[in-house]
Amino acid sequence: MASDSDIPLEEFEPGTALAPLDDASEAAEKTAADLQPVFDVPVNISAVLGKSHISVAQLLKLGRGSVLELDRKVGEAIDIFVNNRLVARGEVVVVEDRLGVTMTEIIKTEDTAA
Repeated sequence: MASDSDIPLEEFEPGTALAPLDDASEAAEKTAADLQPVFDVPVNISAVLGKSHISVAQLLKLGRGSVLELDRKVGEAIDIFVNNRLVARGEVVVVEDRLGVTMTEIIKTEDTAA
């Protein structure tokens, strides 16, 4: 795997349009093939079952078989993060002998809604 220093990056001035669109019809003509240059860009995906806040003293007491109570209830949707940004919610599923996640809701933020 190439390190970050092996990837050449171009710098752009803030506010520079990378792909200007003349009208809305041109945006509708875009296809998945237009994304080909970014298909190999690695991303980090995290599925968060829940959270818990404990002290360092409590953390040090945890051992094999300890139970840590999370802030979610059974059956409640889990959060799915891509590069530390919440993008979806989903459910835990079992695929053969592994755990997986099914996305049930895509989260649209003001940044991605445009």
